Amino acid sequence: MNVPLRVVRPDEPARGPAPRPYASVEGIARRYGETAVFEDVWFGVGRGEFVCLVGHSGCGKTTILNILAGLEPPDSGALLVDGAEVSGPSLDRAVIFQGHALMPWLTAAQNVGFALSCRHPKWSKAQCLEGARAAIAKVGLSHAADRRPAQLSGGMKQRVGIARAFALEPKMLLMDEPFSALDALTRGALQDEVSRLVAEAHQTAFMITHDVDEAILLADRILLMSNGPNARIAEVVRNTLPRPRTRANLHHVPGYHELRDHILDFLLTRSSRFDAKAPPPGWTPRAPLTTQPA
Repeated sequence: MNVPLRVVRPDEPARGPAPRPYASVEGIARRYGETAVFEDVWFGVGRGEFVCLVGHSGCGKTTILNILAGLEPPDSGALLVDGAEVSGPSLDRAVIFQGHALMPWLTAAQNVGFALSCRHPKWSKAQCLEGARAAIAKVGLSHAADRRPAQLSGGMKQRVGIARAFALEPKMLLMDEPFSALDALTRGALQDEVSRLVAEAHQTAFMITHDVDEAILLADRILLMSNGPNARIAEVVRNTLPRPRTRANLHHVPGYHELRDHILDFLLTRSSRFDAKAPPPGWTPRAPLTTQPA
């Protein structure tokens, strides 16, 4: 079935109630001398919304995530979370990194338990380990809770990282290409796992990825970033494909192939041609063009 994408009018509401903004990125930039990696970047992430940022290497995606995490400040602009300007890291914003970032001398349960002890400083060691084991069970690793990272496969290590992030019950989950180093089968299984956990927790999430299928599987909205330097949010794609989505059924969903082709066309051709000084009609930094399946 051919379901083409169409441009959405600026005043046209999304399907269903509009999500209440939780995080608001307002005109941020990263510059090195006179060169801007990205500038005048605006977008929001609604409560309970899953947003993916897609773009080529060098456009500043990880820097944007680090700014959202409070790990580094923007050179200009501001980041507001829950109405307050971000000035540093917070346990309300948990990060799943590309690498597992586990402490090698601790077991899987102890790694998650340490995070819980930071979140709940009044909890006893036993309470933290009990909470850790419950979190590890949710990602199917109860049998490996007492193993150290060296005794775990790459996929198992990343599952521990996912369990640690969800155990914190953050208000926002930030993911920096967390599955990029994994084999295709493991990656697909973890994508389905994260999709399930996010849905169950009604989690607000922001993720960086190079994987177009991953973005279509997980996201409610997909932000398409032009090439650096001077990268911008060039387009926003509303992903209206029905949920629940899984790797096994995604390619059968009407509209999937058109959506995938549209994003790939952007990455292969339009991302390099985009020029904020001569943008497409109707584009502004605060309101990039929005498209969705017709």
